[in-house]
Amino acid sequence: MPTRVWPQRLRTAFYWFLAAEFALGAVTKFWPGPTFTGPAYSVKFADWGYPSWFRFVVGAIELVCAVLLVVPGRRPRFLAAATLVLLLTAAVTTHIVNHDELYQSVAAPTHLVIMAAIGLANWPADWRDLLRRSPRNLSTAGDRL
Repeated sequence: MPTRVWPQRLRTAFYWFLAAEFALGAVTKFWPGPTFTGPAYSVKFADWGYPSWFRFVVGAIELVCAVLLVVPGRRPRFLAAATLVLLLTAAVTTHIVNHDELYQSVAAPTHLVIMAAIGLANWPADWRDLLRRSPRNLSTAGDRL
């Protein structure tokens, strides 16, 4: 077995692990009752000063980004990482403003650094590549021009 296979497998496993974490976080935000980390997110969001329905928005964003992290290709991973960087920046700011305990505030900055690294690793060569549709088959794409 070639030695280049293992780094690729480790990277794929890491993306799947992160996706599972964010999917679990999304499920806990949709969960109506208390979670394994404390009270219900409807209570937490109200304590933080947000409307309780806002947890559904955050959970949906986390769930979509979790799916995008495991979709092959640099474009979906970059979009997921960039979106999660924005979301996690808001989470870190919320924890700082509300003076949350350290054990509650450690996950958001850790994941923020990880997502920033993933965003940089999947950075597009050209910003216009994010908006372009890539042709499925380059040989037939030239025939249409």
